Amino acid sequence: MASFISLLFFITVYVTYLSRSSSEIVLPLSHSLSKTQFKFNHTHHLLKSSSVRSTTRFRNHRHHHGHLHRRQISLPLSPGSDYTLSFSLGSDPVQTISLYMDTGSDLVWFPCSPFECILCEGKYDTSVTITPPDVSSSAFIPCNSPVCSVVHSSLPSSDLCAISRCPLETIEISDCSSFACPPFYYAYADGSLIARLYHDSISIPMSSPSLRLKNFTFGCAHRALGEPIGVAGFGRGALSLPAQLSNLSPQLGNSFSYCLISHSFDVRRIHRPSPLILGRYSLNDKKRKQSVNGEEEFQYTPMLNNPKYTYFYSVGLEAISVGGSRIPTPERLTRVNRNGDGGMVVDSGTTFTILPARLYEVVVAEFDRRVGRVYERARETEDQTGLGSCYYIDDPVDKVRFAKVPKVAFHFVGNASVVLPTRNYFFGFSNGGDGMGRKRKVGCLMLMNGGDEEESGGPVATLGNYQQQGFEVIYDLKKGRVGFARKQCATLWDSLNRGH
Repeated sequence: MASFISLLFFITVYVTYLSRSSSEIVLPLSHSLSKTQFKFNHTHHLLKSSSVRSTTRFRNHRHHHGHLHRRQISLPLSPGSDYTLSFSLGSDPVQTISLYMDTGSDLVWFPCSPFECILCEGKYDTSVTITPPDVSSSAFIPCNSPVCSVVHSSLPSSDLCAISRCPLETIEISDCSSFACPPFYYAYADGSLIARLYHDSISIPMSSPSLRLKNFTFGCAHRALGEPIGVAGFGRGALSLPAQLSNLSPQLGNSFSYCLISHSFDVRRIHRPSPLILGRYSLNDKKRKQSVNGEEEFQYTPMLNNPKYTYFYSVGLEAISVGGSRIPTPERLTRVNRNGDGGMVVDSGTTFTILPARLYEVVVAEFDRRVGRVYERARETEDQTGLGSCYYIDDPVDKVRFAKVPKVAFHFVGNASVVLPTRNYFFGFSNGGDGMGRKRKVGCLMLMNGGDEEESGGPVATLGNYQQQGFEVIYDLKKGRVGFARKQCATLWDSLNRGH
């Protein structure tokens, strides 16, 4: 079982052990639940932390604006709710690094030695000693590099030279090779960092097949506020892992997918890693199709291009079904306008799905109309967790009544309907707090209120990783679409690693 700090994802321009004929690379995604820091009887605290960070990240997405030296992104730091990957940096000596896998951002960065993190208490597993890697100054990226312009909002190289205090005569002759790319600043939900761009070799020994990447571009931070761990950006930006990989091998960079094993906030449920697949394996191979209740074909919905937030994987959501009731979404959720407003972001770095206020209220009201007939409302648990529509489900006829929880389905643009398993939206756990000190079993609807969609610009909703569990989610960049298929993710991992 991986600890809370486990991952690294960055890209490269050269693969040593991978032939260009390879069509896929399989990587292990570890879950960030920690045996030592979070116990099962603290579930309501874990839910509260995850719900707060989900809404904070969502609001940050909607208020995101790019500035010189500043690109606001929200980084996933919710303990117990994120997925990670491990890599090796350099060759002498080899240093292991771990990062969060995040489809909601477009850059890979990690802490480097010496590293100082301010206000980072409680954001990582203190039982595990983490030594930030050393990065050679010879790996600096010069300010005339195109990737330096990318991280600085595509500034001309002459402006970057000026930022680096490059002498005027050097700027005039366009020779900045001896000057390092100036630091850039990232701000996010509840923290920030200053980093520089580097390139070095990255090895992924746990991939199948294993590979080595040279001239891999990444951000190196020596000082951060509230951000003790790095992030592997899988968004649509030029420095994301898929984008860099596509420069080397289009068949690998033009498609990736993951299949998240369900955890239900219980470390004891996680026995295998979740597969992350770079490239596209053959969907016609019957041995690789893992049928679940007859659902094995992908449901595809087109990616919506966002002219302002270009790195997001935005899709259109047309309706949500609760039981037999189909609830249409506001028009802004089905499209993205020229100002970058609207649509739903598919985000591996946000825990819970977040809906605009009016849609959320209608969905909750319909859910409560059905479930409230059977279960008593657990409002104290709602206050403790930050979730809405929680119910006491601890009476002797639980098993009979639990079957009365209505089915929930998302209907995306393109006639793609995704029916969620009950555990993906209704979570049961033991908790005290019924007002009389009794420990009771409760169940909560795992959707969140994102506020009024008219208040600010940006995405209207987010599809979180909790609702993506038990599905293979594929990002087909060549055809510009996102696909969902019910899978047995642990079995898929075993199948892919046996080479079936």
